Amino acid sequence: MTEETKTRTEEFQVSGDKMVGKIKEVLHEGNIRRVAIQNEDGRVLIDVPLYLGVVGALLAPQLAAIGAIAALVTKCTLIVEKVEEEEVEEETEE
Repeated sequence: MTEETKTRTEEFQVSGDKMVGKIKEVLHEGNIRRVAIQNEDGRVLIDVPLYLGVVGALLAPQLAAIGAIAALVTKCTLIVEKVEEEEVEEETEE
């Protein structure tokens, strides 16, 4: 058996004051590869790649930057790229 990694993207419309809370909520769900924030015009304001297992103190500087952006925007789109691992059975030749 081998593991194949697939990703899926979810988008959330959030107001600036609720952005950091939503990001923390999504991070607790796990398997997050990347978080990006787009403004109302579709321009990406910040794109933060995350690595599995990197949470807590190592993420604090990024959350501080996200908090600063949240103070400047009223509405934005939170784009979350999640990793889905699926086990695929290989057919063996006899």
